Amino acid sequence: MAAAMRISSLLSRSLASSYSLSSALLFKGRISGVGRMFSSYSTAAVNNPITPSVEVNYTQLLINGNFVDSASGKTFPTLDPRTGDVIANVAEGDAEDIDRAVSAARKAFDEGPWPKMTAYERSMVLFRFANLIDKHTEELATLETWDNGKTYEQAAKVELPMISRLIRYYAGWADKIHGLTVPADSPHLVQTIHEPIGVAGQIIPWNFPLLMFAWKVAPALACGNTIVLKTAEQTPLSALYAAKLLHEAGLPPGALNVVSGFGPTAGAALASHMEVDKLAFTGSTEIGKIVLELAAKSNLKPVTLELGGKSPFIVCKDADVDKAVELAHFALFFNQGQCCCAGSRTYVHENVYDEFLEKAKARALKRRVGDPFMAGIEQGPQIDSEQFEKIMRYIRSGVDSGATLEAGGERIGNKGYYIQPTLFSNVKEDMLIAKDEIFGPVQSILKFKDIDEVIWRANTTTYGLAAGVFTQDIDTANTLTRSLKVGTVWVNCYDVFDAAIPFGGYKMSGQGREKGIYCLSNYLQVKAVVTPLKNPACI
Repeated sequence: MAAAMRISSLLSRSLASSYSLSSALLFKGRISGVGRMFSSYSTAAVNNPITPSVEVNYTQLLINGNFVDSASGKTFPTLDPRTGDVIANVAEGDAEDIDRAVSAARKAFDEGPWPKMTAYERSMVLFRFANLIDKHTEELATLETWDNGKTYEQAAKVELPMISRLIRYYAGWADKIHGLTVPADSPHLVQTIHEPIGVAGQIIPWNFPLLMFAWKVAPALACGNTIVLKTAEQTPLSALYAAKLLHEAGLPPGALNVVSGFGPTAGAALASHMEVDKLAFTGSTEIGKIVLELAAKSNLKPVTLELGGKSPFIVCKDADVDKAVELAHFALFFNQGQCCCAGSRTYVHENVYDEFLEKAKARALKRRVGDPFMAGIEQGPQIDSEQFEKIMRYIRSGVDSGATLEAGGERIGNKGYYIQPTLFSNVKEDMLIAKDEIFGPVQSILKFKDIDEVIWRANTTTYGLAAGVFTQDIDTANTLTRSLKVGTVWVNCYDVFDAAIPFGGYKMSGQGREKGIYCLSNYLQVKAVVTPLKNPACI
């Protein structure tokens, strides 16, 4: 909860300056306030980016405890989203490198010390890793901001503390994983044993590279598994650095292998590998389907999926409008809108709709956008040109389909991938901006009349990852939380990601859960052991 509160405080700052919307007339649809062609934006310089203070030392693949070149010798550039310039060239892994990494992980599991260590010894490695994360927060946060575009304040003050806390959480679980003694109807001793599942393949996304690294790696290692992890091609740097620290903490060679590469080559090879015993994927629903198919067609390995969302944020008629506006703004615009559980459908009761809309528009116009290394910045650039163009297409689609563009809608600066905080009103469910996961700073505001209506509309989607409810009435809150078909409902809060809180989706938002005690079952097999009892005193 404290981390979420820190995020809210980081994103609630404002600083006034002017910004032109002169090209708004180029849109075909309705633009709110076209007669007043200028709106106030909080923007910082984006054309003269700050030079990061960290050196990039780890760009190779990590296989069997060593940093090595790819088998092909190929590399690919990882880019600075502030400018589009190359940060470093990173080894490009493909199927041959996945084979090498899986072989190392298999040998480490079948013959190596990691699964044979006591659970307490494994926990000590993870505790030391968490300490090293804390020690190297500045370097890790700098790499994360440089490679991803998220604000340094978010990375250093919120995400890194969450990461070390989660690692300690699973370090604490390592020696508390145990089976049961089960009563039988016959004279037999029945025990269940929880065993590590084996070699875990893990594919992480680009929007929260370090956080997803921790969500995947910590529980798998706590359970005694070995890992082959593929980073997102957009953001390989921080995971390689973190993996180096994990080995410094005492992780044996082969227990964690990191391959940087592309989805159709390295990712597909990992998902379909016959020697991988379990797969975990975080990313889009579209790619999640492919991953699940590849896993099924190979060795039927179990798969956990954390996929896309189109989460409703419901503002009820009794809401404190000022607080609701700020929370809805945070729910959507956090992390440049590049968040799977972003509150991207803002449903507002008709009694407070007009007031909410005006205040939400004013808040969007005050949002401070600029170089994410600058203090006080709320929003950095989008991840890359592909995502930038996708978001701009959705903005054009929103206008063309008849929604009212209340704020934003344009690029900021002439380099990098900065987009104005964008807000639409008069949004209808059949519009693409209300149906598709945009993954960008685009808020859609929809009006509703009563609770039954908003429940039906909120659930009329293929997604079911999360939802937000803003009300002062406990009965309304209870009705909504039990009616919404989603994996997480935040009531009068949003994006609270405690290490113990499970996270995952209904419907096409995925299967299985990350974090908390529920995640451990992803990486364990349950074995029943039955032994006859001769002349037992009791059964």
